[in-house]
Amino acid sequence: MLHIFVDADACPVKDEVYRVAQRCGLAVTLVANSRMRIPDNKLLNLEVVQGGFDAADDWIAGHAGPDDIVITADIPLAGRCLAQGARVLGSNGRPFTEDNIGSALATRELLSGLRDLGEIGGGPPPFSKRDRSLFLQELDKMIQAIRKKQGGTQHTW
Repeated sequence: MLHIFVDADACPVKDEVYRVAQRCGLAVTLVANSRMRIPDNKLLNLEVVQGGFDAADDWIAGHAGPDDIVITADIPLAGRCLAQGARVLGSNGRPFTEDNIGSALATRELLSGLRDLGEIGGGPPPFSKRDRSLFLQELDKMIQAIRKKQGGTQHTW
C-alpha cells in the first residue's frame, strides 16, 4: 500500500502533505529528531528518532520501499531511497530519479567543496509559491502513477 514518508525536521511542505493525505486517504509518517505538532488525524504518524545526525535518514531508508513516496531535500537520502525502489520528491517539487540522482550528488559535492573553500556562500534559494505549486503537481503525479501501477482507483483532483 502506498505510504508517504516525510523527512520532517526542516520540511516546508508538511501542510501540503497533510492535505493530500486526507484527500487521497494515504498514510503518512513524519520522521524527525524532535517532537513537533501534527494534526490529529489517524492517517498521520510522527516517528521521533534518537541518535546521531543521520538517524532520521537511516530510519526512512530502512522503512521506505517500492511504491512508497519519500519527501526530502536530502540528496544522499534520496539516493538511498531510490535504491530501495521508492519514489522521491524534493520539497521544491523536483523529483529525484535514477536518471538525475548521480548528477545531483555530484553537484552537491562540488558546491560543498566550493563553500568549504569560501568561493561561494549561502544556501538554497528561498522557498517560493511556485515551488509549493510544483510540489503539489509532482506529488499528485507520483500518487497517480503508483495507483495506476497497482491497478487502483484513479482520481482527478
